[in-house]
Amino acid sequence: MYTMGALLRHGSDAQKQEYLPQIAAGKLRLQAFSITEDKAGSDTTSIETAAVRDGDDFIITGHKSWTSRIEESDLALVLARTTPKNGNKTHGLKLFLVDLRQVRAEQPDTLKVVKVRTMFNYATNQVHYQGMRVPASAVIGQVGKGFRYVLDGWNAERILLASEAVGDGYWFTDRAVAYANSREVFGRQIGANQGVAFPITDAYMKVRAADMMRYEAARLFDAGEPCGAEANMAKHLASEASWAAANACLDTHGGYGFVDEYDVERKFRETRMFQVAPVNNNMIKNFVATKVLGLPRTY
Repeated sequence: MYTMGALLRHGSDAQKQEYLPQIAAGKLRLQAFSITEDKAGSDTTSIETAAVRDGDDFIITGHKSWTSRIEESDLALVLARTTPKNGNKTHGLKLFLVDLRQVRAEQPDTLKVVKVRTMFNYATNQVHYQGMRVPASAVIGQVGKGFRYVLDGWNAERILLASEAVGDGYWFTDRAVAYANSREVFGRQIGANQGVAFPITDAYMKVRAADMMRYEAARLFDAGEPCGAEANMAKHLASEASWAAANACLDTHGGYGFVDEYDVERKFRETRMFQVAPVNNNMIKNFVATKVLGLPRTY
């Protein structure tokens, strides 16, 4: 969704005509967003991956972390610098739509992918671009607006992650309710105990509220209206609600919550990610504080 948004909204007519029909037909996969770097972290304007002009091409050299699904993708969006960082932090940032099929076939030594093992079910990688040559036609949109296109994609990403977290939240509450209704201890269903019922109920209400914010953010995004505040708040609320539901579900199952037969421990680990990635919830609070409430910038 978020990778597609950059192509749909900012790609050239030639890029859209070449790639979108094949993507829609399921013949081409665009799933990799290669932005984050180890040193820069959340400070995206400090990335160091460089794209140097060479005739009709650009030569991309650098390292990216947390590039998801690149080995399962035919295309990748790669953010790189064409000029060193100066007073205008976003100046010189370009977004490239890289055809990985051509790179793998014609210059495989320029692309090194290292899988990263994580505690959750998520295919992510370290990626090294070692003099990878891409045509100038691979540039998305206008020169110097790459960071803006990334921000636009981030809004879609926030909405997508909020949707995943909301789905997890409903899964946890459904499982907790089912177990609380079926498990009997001391001669009655454990769901009759307020100590069990109230945390599940509280988590469910939080998930429902986050769900509504998610839909509002999606509505604004689809209408082409500004949605940065709503997308960020949806991601924050959904991640917190899902985590509350995860804890309620684990507590409801007691020791069985840690047994893989019930799947609770697996989903518990996976849903914890949403509070940290693709953006830490504290960074969202910074955004809302400064951009929505008008408080002084803290960083």
